[in-house]
Amino acid sequence: MNVAAPGLTDGAIFARIRLLRSPGIGPVSYFQLLRRFGDAAAALEALPDLAARGGARYRPVPLERVEAEIARLHAAGGQYLFHDSPAYPRLLAALDTPPPVLTWRGDLALLEQGAVSLVGARNASAGACRLARDYGAALAARGYAVVSGLARGIDAAAHRGALAAMDRGGGTIGVIASGIDVTYPPEHAELQEAVAQRGLLLAEMPPGTEPLARHFPFRNRIIAGLAAGTVVVEAAPRSGSLITARLAAEAGREVMAVPGSPLDSRSRGCNELIRDGAILVQSADDISELLERFDGPQRLKLREPVWTGMDSDGPDCAPLAATDEGSVDIAHLLSAAPVATDELIRQSGASAGAVQMALIELELAGRLMRHAGGRVSLA
Repeated sequence: MNVAAPGLTDGAIFARIRLLRSPGIGPVSYFQLLRRFGDAAAALEALPDLAARGGARYRPVPLERVEAEIARLHAAGGQYLFHDSPAYPRLLAALDTPPPVLTWRGDLALLEQGAVSLVGARNASAGACRLARDYGAALAARGYAVVSGLARGIDAAAHRGALAAMDRGGGTIGVIASGIDVTYPPEHAELQEAVAQRGLLLAEMPPGTEPLARHFPFRNRIIAGLAAGTVVVEAAPRSGSLITARLAAEAGREVMAVPGSPLDSRSRGCNELIRDGAILVQSADDISELLERFDGPQRLKLREPVWTGMDSDGPDCAPLAATDEGSVDIAHLLSAAPVATDELIRQSGASAGAVQMALIELELAGRLMRHAGGRVSLA
């Protein structure tokens, strides 16, 4: 089995993948279940009973689907990278909910280099694309790994610039919203393959997964989480690039933006970021100087921290202590209106671990939705 997971048996790897792919399991519940039960195999055995407490029958994902996924990844030349592998990037692991497992192709050593994310508009202007390409080349020449999302416009320009200069010590990392064996957009097939062959290609979604709108914020958190800083070159308001910037800010990373004309709607997002506290940059030297000074999270507060809460998990969740026993009935405290988990703990009088276990039970039963900021509601 192709996997960057020293110390894990094939059976343990299979159990982890099966747990993560099972219905109702997202990063938050995955980590809580591992913490509570010790390993994925024990957590899988417990899922039916947990769901029954929530009022539903439950079956983990079929074995043959996991077998098919592993075979597909192997055929694509990819490997798994688990959250507790020594190769797992330190900055990504520092997120509230890092991806439990990534699939990858390429040079995993790029994860050990300093990284900077370059993102921006898909319908970017020619000038902005040239700027992103120049930034990508200059930063790669300084030894940085340039991270972006292989989208049209700014992303593609940043990758191409970094690829052109990676013989000088740097490189590029592409993070995609699809499976590792799926290309999106289709016209970037050659670019995506170049990133996989000469740089590093990462995906959180299972092999064979087509990109859906709800996958992109997950991808964006990885782009933000891998790097000490995120640079937005051009972006419209309410764009995916601004989601990436705000996720970077919430993770305590440097957020930088290139100013533009107020007459161009594609510059409004960058100008708003600068107004809200992002650092104005105009050259690769500006970016490099800020990254060299980066010494850990500083929690820059931009407006409206963004997490879209697709699937089952958001970024904030109290840890589930391994010593907590049993659970409590909190369904009566829930409604269709999202409520903070901390409020449920206060009102129920139960421990944080017991409340989190009760939430997992309801989630497995299909009765719970998670929202931004650690809030939950009835589905």
